[in-house]
Amino acid sequence: MNRITSIVLAAAAAFVLTGCESGTYTANNGANTANKSANTANTVANTNTAGPAAAAPTKESLFAIEKTAWEGWKNNDSKAIADTLSTKFVGFGPAGREDKATSMTNLTNMKCEVKSYSFSDEQMDMIGPDVAVISFKAAQEGVCSGKPIPTSVWVSSVYAREGDKWMSVAYVQNPVTDPKAPPAKAAAPIVASTAKADELTESLLKVDTAAWDAWKNRDVKGVEAVMAKDFHFVSGTGRQDRAAAIKAWSEPKCQGLAYTFGEPQSVSLSKDVALLTYKADAKGACDGKPVTPTIWATSISVKEGDAWKNAFYTDVPR
Repeated sequence: MNRITSIVLAAAAAFVLTGCESGTYTANNGANTANKSANTANTVANTNTAGPAAAAPTKESLFAIEKTAWEGWKNNDSKAIADTLSTKFVGFGPAGREDKATSMTNLTNMKCEVKSYSFSDEQMDMIGPDVAVISFKAAQEGVCSGKPIPTSVWVSSVYAREGDKWMSVAYVQNPVTDPKAPPAKAAAPIVASTAKADELTESLLKVDTAAWDAWKNRDVKGVEAVMAKDFHFVSGTGRQDRAAAIKAWSEPKCQGLAYTFGEPQSVSLSKDVALLTYKADAKGACDGKPVTPTIWATSISVKEGDAWKNAFYTDVPR
């Protein structure tokens, strides 16, 4: 469903597995200022959870919420969708990263006519007791803003416990792609900035930087070191667990790899789980195929002891 995300996303980019990079990152002054305020608000929200807490989720209960949103999209019922979204929500649309208000505005303006949709390959993965990622393949038929929507997509939808409810905090959609298909065209390159990210964002960026550095240097042990024990990855080519992701990352023969990060933003989802989004520019080729040059990355890290470890990753072309 293109309920929140762009209806014209191209082939999905890959992570540290199929075409990422590591190195320096850049930040955006306005984004970092807003991010500091958001992190402060999130800390307050996470510590002031008076009243009964939502029960532990089941796959069925989270997919019921997800289907409520999809039905809202199909029936042009924006309120049904809005009621499922957290105030922390982040997604990606035609103009890039979107918060809840921007997503709802864009959704209303899209004017979608949806004939049908269906889910398959549904899976739920817990990231600590208060955060869950559901992933699935969706078949859909319709048009938005006069353009056909992708007929088959892989979806990653992140939910967090907020008081007595489970709310959607992130949504990423990748059109199903052929691994042999050429990468998407490059978007505008990242504009460098000397602004310093806030403390949480800095901590999470160190994890992703280490992963991208390991990818760039073809260091298998390096990427394993920053992966949580239950790591998984979703792209347009499907879903991979930790072992499959490491294999897919390590086997290609790559040359000329390099990367740059930009515009990082983070949000605390629970005491030990946080979500990071950022731009990445990449160069190089793996098995003779150019890596996807420009992406939006979504990365979730979890505390294992005193260290942050990457538990989930997905990205989309910019």
